[in-house]
Formats: sequence, C-alpha cells, structure tokens
Amino acid sequence: MGGSSKREQAEAEEPGIKLGRLDEFIGFRLRRIQNQLSRDFAAATADRNMRSGLFSSLSIVAANPGISQNELSKAVGLDKSITVQIVDELEKRELAVRERSPTDRRRHALFVTDSGKTYLDELFAILTETEDAVLHQLTRAELALLRELLDRMYLAYDESRISL
Repeated sequence: MGGSSKREQAEAEEPGIKLGRLDEFIGFRLRRIQNQLSRDFAAATADRNMRSGLFSSLSIVAANPGISQNELSKAVGLDKSITVQIVDELEKRELAVRERSPTDRRRHALFVTDSGKTYLDELFAILTETEDAVLHQLTRAELALLRELLDRMYLAYDESRISL
C-alpha cells in the first residue's frame, strides 16, 4: 500500500496553518504574539496573583511619580473605574500610595512604595526572561527598528483618534 491519503499529501505539501486573509493584517500578527507573551508572563507570575493591568499601572506610576489616576487611566488604556480598582489593589498590597495633590485637592497623586519598587524589579526580571525567549530571534538593530515602527504606529493611531 504505497499510496497515501489526500490529507497526508496536503500536510506534506503545506506544513502549518495558513492565515488566509489574516496574513495581510498587522493587527492579527501583533495580537498573536502579544497573546503568547501575556500567557507566558502570566504563567511565570501565577504565584503573585497578578491582576490584569496591575503590573503596567505600577510601572507607569514608578516612571511618573505623582501621576494622577486620570493620567494613569489614559496611559494604560483602561476605563477610569477599572483604574480606581487597580489603584485600590496597589494600595492594599502596599505597592503604591495615593495622596491628595497639594496643588489640586480634587486630584490624587500616585507614588510607588519601596516594596513596590522591589516588586517591580522582580517582575521586570521575569518579563525579561519571558521576552528573551522569542526576542533572541532578532538582532539589536531589528529590535530597535521594531520598537520604532510600533511607536510610530501607536502615535499615528493616537493622533487619528484625536482628529475624529
């Protein structure tokens, strides 16, 4: 029985799954890699009870001491009510503090605590390992170009939303 089935022949000729029309869209490709990186990071930090948005919010607060909750909400791309929940959790876990702004009493200024800084260092070490698992495929120049292109795309998208 030297013959093989049509399915076996098709698999031999066309390994892998075709993307079809999705092959033409960058958003699908970005989302696919983002999903995998997020899954890997979530698995590596599962013992830390990480809630979606917690890490990025804490990181942005650390990079912008005194940032308001409203500014944080815009930077992370989350609804204001979700941002309030995240800030509540950061405070509960003693990773950040919320203080009234001395110049605008309606505004809360956010700051990372010392334990929050230590926590971030640990998380960034895990994130580095997670991303290094795939980024080693790119040269430094390719990685720099990828970052530049993604930033340009984000800025163009952000500017197009403003003009609407």
